[in-house]
Amino acid sequence: MVKHQPRSLNITFAALADPTRRCILERLSQGPERVTTVAGRFAMSLPAVSKHVRVLERAGLLKRHRQGREHRLELVARPMKEALSWMEKYRQFWEGNLDALAGYLENNNQTRKGKS
Repeated sequence: MVKHQPRSLNITFAALADPTRRCILERLSQGPERVTTVAGRFAMSLPAVSKHVRVLERAGLLKRHRQGREHRLELVARPMKEALSWMEKYRQFWEGNLDALAGYLENNNQTRKGKS
């Protein structure tokens, strides 16, 4: 039986799947920026960048602060921390399996050398 992950985790991974959105988040990791400043870094229109920003907002990965006509974006790390926590469980699993495989291969190699 497959155990389903929370919807928020699915939304986080879907948002992070796009390289433009990952680039936006990387930029915001340096500090908040205006939407127009973020958009100026891409070879696409402001409406196209705004669509990416909305996806990131829905995923909870950034917050938009409005001050008059200015929109500032700020990174929110919590959803990425949750995704990292989920991946950490599998990292431990795979590291254990890979360590066991390395031990098996090492023993098998030593056994072959002993027979030569």
